[in-house]
Amino acid sequence: MPSLSRRSFVLSASGLAALTLAGCASGGAPTSGGGGGDGFPVTITHQLGTTAIEAEPTRVATVSAANQDVAIALGVVPVAMPFFDYGGDAEGVLPWVREALAGKPMPQVVGRSPEPIAFEAIAAAQPDLILATYSGLTQDEYDTLARIAPVVAYPDAPYSTSWQEQTRIAGRALGRSTLAEELVVATQSRLAAAASEYPQLEGATFAYTGGMDSGQLGIFRPSDVRVRLLEDLGMTSAPFVEQNAPSGDAVYYTVSAELVPRLQSDLLVGFFGTPDLDAAFRAEPAVREMPAVKAGGYAPIIGADRVAASSSPSVLSIPWVLDAYLPVLAEAATRSRR
Repeated sequence: MPSLSRRSFVLSASGLAALTLAGCASGGAPTSGGGGGDGFPVTITHQLGTTAIEAEPTRVATVSAANQDVAIALGVVPVAMPFFDYGGDAEGVLPWVREALAGKPMPQVVGRSPEPIAFEAIAAAQPDLILATYSGLTQDEYDTLARIAPVVAYPDAPYSTSWQEQTRIAGRALGRSTLAEELVVATQSRLAAAASEYPQLEGATFAYTGGMDSGQLGIFRPSDVRVRLLEDLGMTSAPFVEQNAPSGDAVYYTVSAELVPRLQSDLLVGFFGTPDLDAAFRAEPAVREMPAVKAGGYAPIIGADRVAASSSPSVLSIPWVLDAYLPVLAEAATRSRR
């Protein structure tokens, strides 16, 4: 498949991103005036409240995953972002973030994701906006952060904001809606082009697992962002997933081992930080009895960085992981659907 430089792909969505990053002041805060023409004030309603942003933000802090990705792709280098133990380097920086900021000042890394929010460190960074569109903020956490700066939380349920929504909401909050839409269109085009190279994925049914949890199989529902990413590639969540889901809006649930062999799908997709964890999962008796596994349709994502990229997809992480992710899916679909 033709390869596109991941950093150039994101920045090529508009010259504005490159120009804005080039204008970043020392300490990680971008200079003003690169907002792309949106007017202020802006009011954004989300699940935890309504946030008024009076002027174009210039000092943005982010919490949880993916939020720093979107800000950076929109040309705003955060003044503070979390340390990522899972998938990050020794300094807690994710590889696609490191690539996107090559030669630029790095944000201050505060706290750890997904551990408790470092409220004091975020306050010390003096942000004028806190992005948390993809997060699990509680109302109490939101209220505490809102005393520091305006906070934009998730629109519906925790950890269920699609990469498209994340980008568009952040674009509104930062005054860069035009650039946000260009990034969404460019990323969707990239996904469509990639999917066209692997026609065996079109219509393939799948279940996405988080592994075995106390003898039960963890399953992600279609509202989860990693499931939606596969649907963006033309795949379909297996009917079993919603048919056996509990009530409520949780994106993850478990099913007992005796039900696992009834899970009919072309693929079983799972993620594991190490090959040993993957091997242990494969060895589970219930897993070996799954129709997709028996048919060769098991597609593991192995490695903390790849897991992080595909589990919290964004306009930065999708191009970074896609070339490694697609062949694994396609090979499993070819085996299972032959």
